[in-house]
Amino acid sequence: MSWRSLDASALEIGYSPSSCTGGDYSAFIAEYRSGSERAYATLHCERNLPYGSAPAERLDFFPASQANAPLVVYIHGGYWQELSKDESCFAANGFIEQGAAFCSIDYTLAPHASVHEMVRQCVTAIEWLHARHAMLGFDPNRVVVAGSSAGAHLAAMATLRLGSAAQTRRLIKGAVLLSGIFELEPLVQTSINQAVGLTRNDAIDLSPVYFPLADFPSAVVAWGGIETAQFKWQSQRFADLLRERDRQVTCIEVGHRNHFDIALDLGDRTTGLGQAVRALVDSTQGF
Repeated sequence: MSWRSLDASALEIGYSPSSCTGGDYSAFIAEYRSGSERAYATLHCERNLPYGSAPAERLDFFPASQANAPLVVYIHGGYWQELSKDESCFAANGFIEQGAAFCSIDYTLAPHASVHEMVRQCVTAIEWLHARHAMLGFDPNRVVVAGSSAGAHLAAMATLRLGSAAQTRRLIKGAVLLSGIFELEPLVQTSINQAVGLTRNDAIDLSPVYFPLADFPSAVVAWGGIETAQFKWQSQRFADLLRERDRQVTCIEVGHRNHFDIALDLGDRTTGLGQAVRALVDSTQGF
């Protein structure tokens, strides 16, 4: 159901992912943190590499065990105002075990930066990585960008903003978009916007649904079964638009997962989502 038929109260609930988890999501953040701590403790990581001059313009890079490996770049969620790369490396072990490199990037959070600026930072981080692929040891033709919630929005926007269609195809070969927000206008009317500060014009300019999608790379679009109807609609609509442009898209509803814990399946090849992501990464071979 489109958000346009909903009143302010329904929008507030529809865009509150914790409304499906009893109003509390701290346990899921704790899982992010413990998984990330395990990655830092057990894997080699180049921490806090600066991709720009702002304090938050840092990334953590986990090299693969072999050269010319694919790279998965993860952009964290948190409604553009919470979390960081430090809680967002929980998938690193899974991807390293599968022979891929992994990177988690930071960006400046609201209210200290606009969403426009966050998109710019994500684009800059991906360009920075590409420029250093030989030093970091990954294949620049096998880069997949992934994100959850607001991170899925930033991943989609960064892909769309990476210059010309030819450049986008060269830089990003796949996108994994988990429980994302692809039309931002309904958020303008919610409490989420108090920190984010979107105008309606901003929301339209920053909505992937309004961009030409004919050159969007192959994608996995997924959401949890335990999500609000609005979050499900956001993902389903974006996937439908990709299909209308004849793009390759795999859609998955993970029935037992919610808005927060769906990301824990990202690098886990024993799960349906993890297998779809693995297939997407494998499909980049030969580009």
